[in-house]
This record gives sequence, structure tokens and C-alpha cells, in this order.
Amino acid sequence: MHSTPARHGPIDELYRSLATDDGKAAVSVILKLRGETCDIDCLYCYEKRKEAPGGARIDAGQVRRLAEIFPGRRLAIELHGGEPLTAGREHIAEVLRELAAQPAVVRVSMQTNGVLLDDAWLNLFESVYPGLRIGVSLDGDSKGNAWRVGYDGAPVYPKVAAALRLLAARGWKAGVIAAVTPAVVGRAEEVLDHLAGFKAVNVVSFVPCFDTPVQRPTAVSGRRVPASRLLQQAAVGAEGGPAWAISPSQYAAFVLAATARWIAGGHFARLKLEPAVSTIRRLRGLGTGFCHFSDLKCDHVFTLYPDGRLGSCDELPWPQAQITRLDQPGEPDIVAAQRRLPLLNQGKDLMERCTGCSYRSACGGGCIATRWRYEKAGDQDAYCDYRMRMIDGIAALLAQPAHPDGAWCRTARWRPQTPNSMRDVDAFLFRWGRRDAARPPVRLHTSAYGNINTVGEPGIHEADDLDPGHPQWNEAIETGVRPLVDAVTGPWGCVTYDSCEGHPYDGLDMLPTERRIGILPRDRAEYARVAAALCRAATAAAPSLPASVQVTVGRAELECESSGRSVPVVDLVLLPAPGHGWAEYFAAVDEATRAVAAALDGERPAGYRCACLVPAPEMPLREGVPV
Repeated sequence: MHSTPARHGPIDELYRSLATDDGKAAVSVILKLRGETCDIDCLYCYEKRKEAPGGARIDAGQVRRLAEIFPGRRLAIELHGGEPLTAGREHIAEVLRELAAQPAVVRVSMQTNGVLLDDAWLNLFESVYPGLRIGVSLDGDSKGNAWRVGYDGAPVYPKVAAALRLLAARGWKAGVIAAVTPAVVGRAEEVLDHLAGFKAVNVVSFVPCFDTPVQRPTAVSGRRVPASRLLQQAAVGAEGGPAWAISPSQYAAFVLAATARWIAGGHFARLKLEPAVSTIRRLRGLGTGFCHFSDLKCDHVFTLYPDGRLGSCDELPWPQAQITRLDQPGEPDIVAAQRRLPLLNQGKDLMERCTGCSYRSACGGGCIATRWRYEKAGDQDAYCDYRMRMIDGIAALLAQPAHPDGAWCRTARWRPQTPNSMRDVDAFLFRWGRRDAARPPVRLHTSAYGNINTVGEPGIHEADDLDPGHPQWNEAIETGVRPLVDAVTGPWGCVTYDSCEGHPYDGLDMLPTERRIGILPRDRAEYARVAAALCRAATAAAPSLPASVQVTVGRAELECESSGRSVPVVDLVLLPAPGHGWAEYFAAVDEATRAVAAALDGERPAGYRCACLVPAPEMPLREGVPV
């Protein structure tokens, strides 16, 4: 079995600069066709909180200029607002024709509130740009759309629902962006079921309203205050932010509940769920186009306003995010301006903390704009905690989809080992426990740096995979980790795929390794039982552990070299406790091992309930929600 601890890389692996890529990466350009102009007045709208020109429209000439700025680079265009359809049919047709004429444009999407969408608009799209991707903003069911109202304060949900039914009747598919607010928290399952009930919907993206810093209502021009702004004024100013805001922990709980329903309800067969799918892809070692999970972050995202202002991502604060103007630069000028822009430099610097994080391969660093806001609030840890909680829970759902309670375990954490592979997982499982299986002698090398080391380099193992029936089994297990191995292979009856007593590697240019044991469940049901039992054992052992050692349960995947598939595994790991160094750890790890082994002896992998199971938190509608 090949297994070495993961090592971390530089920030460039998380945040790719436009200056350092090879020019093949696409850039995303958000066209604010009408600035903040919109035919409805959602109370949480971030665009209307900016300094944006009202009434103007982006024209075809400005679109043409984009291709000139980025010669040879692919462009992914999003028509946005405000509400893009308020630009009018003829104007939208001109913009779409220009986009269709640009070879560099590889994708065009439109985000609309759907209120104006009708047969005439769909006829136009089908004739001018039939490949247009439609996204509709809808926060779930009618109750969830409490914050999406017209200027008269009346709900717009009925009109948007009608637009989705029209899309289905015309054979169109649409993605839905749904804001997660207190109006949907605690109702993830019914909200997802409702959205999945629209036949046109093939993508659902749940986005958080992390608006706690918002302290003032949107400015009103003119003497008459619309009913919608009166509702907003009533919702702003309370302690903890506006009444539509949620916390990162609430969002993580909502995403996990929605993902569990997406799996259990069979919705995965016909619609994509974000951020679940991007998390799954990163857990599987695959790429994703979602910038929150990829290295194509703010340097590869641009926003154009009707007055020619060209800036970075529209979620960053404006005007601080403005880079230059459309009529001035080429790509080299933009790169130079990006390097000078304080906001982008600050955002990139925030990701320094990500370079040493064990979640970096699955998380991808998250959203720079959100990270920046939480840093300003002095609580960037809350953002990181939600990302880790979400990854842990989705990793559990992947490994044990029939037992979703594991998603709420706070003890089992996503802790991949790289590399982590075995020659033939199925053959190894078949051989385990069979007395009649052939067990020829293996190459066995023992040293201070680990047993079964056939490469000759500390920490790098190209091992023959042994089982307790092999005559060399006892010789192969390191003394320090034997109590843990005996507990899980004996009374627990589990299969171990890896074990290590931990090594300080004194005098070598290598990082120390911790004491650990890896369990290879035979099936998903056993995985769920083992993970829950390890949680119970780790919780029971915690009070008896020396101060310098902590125990954790790690979720990971083991690659089968012969088939190329990956299987979920669970690791029990003893780590240095926060504030303690490796010397203190190795002085106390044997004592900690005895405590953990005793806790394992008092448990068995039976049942699926862990010790720290906390149900998905529910949150009632806050005062001021206009329902």
C-alpha cells in the first residue's frame, strides 16, 4: 500500500494570475447590461447597493471591444443586471448577434428574474442565439421568496413560476439561483423538492446571503419611497445584520441537508446541485468551472458596466474593484492594472492561510469576495469553518449515501492522504480472513522509518499488502501502533489497509508523521458503522488523552491501481494537540494509544449513530420577514 502524508503547495496553485497562465484559460465577463436597473426590487440586492449608472445600456460596440482586449483568449459571457431584459428586445438582439459573431465567445448565459420572460423573448433567443443558457433567480417556494418583491411590495413568485412552466412547455432548460435566507433555513428538503418539481430546471445553485455587515438600507432617489424600500428599511439595522442574512454555519447545514435530499430523493439523476457537485468533483480529484473551487478566481473574472467601467468580480465591493475603462486597455494593460489594484492584492493575500490547510485540495480557497468581507469583520475563521463543515459532510454522504446521519458528525473529518493506493483492492478484500488463500512470502524491510519499506526512502512505502493470516503479519506491524491494529482487526473484525506508529525523522529533512491506522470497509453499510463507532470511541477516549495529543477520525479515499477506481476508507489518527509540538507529542503518544485502544475495546461497529450527532439546525423566520 502506498501512503504518505499530503504536502501543501504555493498560493499559485489556488489563485492563478492572468499574467502567469498560458493564455488558454477562458475569462468570465459579466455584462451588467442595465447596471443596477431592474423591474423588481429584491430587498437583499447587492447591485443596488453599489454606485452604478442607472438607465444606460451596454451596446454591441462595447461587446466587440471585449474581443479586441483579449485576443486569442476564450470568453464566457454572462448577461446580467439589474434585469437584462429591461434593455428591450431589439437591443438584446443586437448584443446577441455581436456575441454570435465573435469566435472567441464560447458560452453565453443570461441571468434573469423571469418576470418579463414570454414567448416573444424565447422566439428571439431561438432565432438569434439558440445556444443561450438561461438562469432564473428563484429562492425556492413562495415562502422562500419572501425577499423577492416588486416596488409595490407584492411578491413576484407567481410570475417567475409561470416563466419556468413556459420554459418547460417550449422545451427549454434553465438553471435556478436560489438565495439561502432565514425564509428557507431548516427547510432544505422541501425547498429542493419544490424547485425540482419544475420540469425546466436542470441546475439548482444555492447561494448564501452572508450580509451581516449590511447596516444601511439602499439609497432612494426621489421623494416617494417605494413600498419595497419600506420593507427593506424595517429589515435593516437589527443586531446581527439585516433580517435576510444568515451565518456561514447555517449555510453549511442547509447545503448538507439539501445534498442529502438530492441523493435520497433521486434528484441527482436529472439536475445538478451546487455547491454539492463542485465539492464532489474536488473530493474526487476532478476540476470544476465554479471559481469558488477552482484556481480561476478574481484575476479571470471581469465585470463591465454600461458607462465603460471594467472591473473584477461583481461580488467585490465597488468602486474599489474597478480596474480600468473599456476604451483604454489591452490585456497587458489589464494585467498591470490588476497587479496595482489594492483590493485584488488584499484578496490574494488572504489565501496565504490556505496554503497550509489540509482541506485545500477539496476547498480550492473559496470566494475571495466573501473571504474579504469576513476578514474585514474579523471573523475569517467562520468562513473557513463552514467550508470544512460542508466538505466533511458531503464526503460522508458520498461514502454512505444510505445513512445520511454521518453528514452531521463533527469528529470524522476529510483528511486525504496523497498518494493513497493499493495494487488490487478487491483481491486484498477477498484474501482477508480466508484460510485457504495463497500467501507467498513477501519482501519485508523494517527500519526506524517504518516497516515494509521496499523503496529505501523514509516515509515512502511500496508495500506488499498483508492480512492477519499471513505468517509475516506480526513482523510487519510496528510495535507502537499494534494496540490499535489488534483492536480493529480482532474484536471489531475490520480490514486494515494501512498503519504507522509515527516517526519524528530526527536529523532528516522530512516532516514528522503521526500515528495512525486505516480501515478499509467491505461495503458502504460497514463504512457507516465503522465511522460511527470510531466517533464514539474517539469521544470516549478524549478525556483520558494527554494534553499534547488529540485523536481524530479521517475520511479519505483509497485508489485501486489495477482498476483505477477509488473506494472510501476511514482512518483513526493521533495528532499533536493545538499548541503542542512534535517532541511533546512523541513523548506522550504511547500513553494516548493505550487510552484510545481501551476506548476501541469498549465499542463495536454496530449501529449508525455517532457520539456527536447534532441534527441539522433549524431557524424560524426572523422578525421582519415580509411573508
